[in-house]
Amino acid sequence: MKKTNIALATAVTGLIALAGTALTTTSAVAADAKEKCYGVAKAGKNDCATKTGSCAGTAKTDGQKDAFVLVPKGLCDKLAGGSTEAK
Repeated sequence: MKKTNIALATAVTGLIALAGTALTTTSAVAADAKEKCYGVAKAGKNDCATKTGSCAGTAKTDGQKDAFVLVPKGLCDKLAGGSTEAK
């Protein structure tokens, strides 16, 4: 194979790989849409600060109304006691 053909084949392969990576990254970002779901976290399993605690993991009771966990968008409304707003 000639040197120019090898260089061209390498360049085309690289562009195809780059395009595949871009498509995978774009769909991963879209699939990664999350929302805060209040009132469903177990004690000590919340994702971030609450009105009564300064960091993650500080929920004192199961289902604490101001403690949230991140869930896929649209799932919170289906969970018993779940709300997208703190109460």
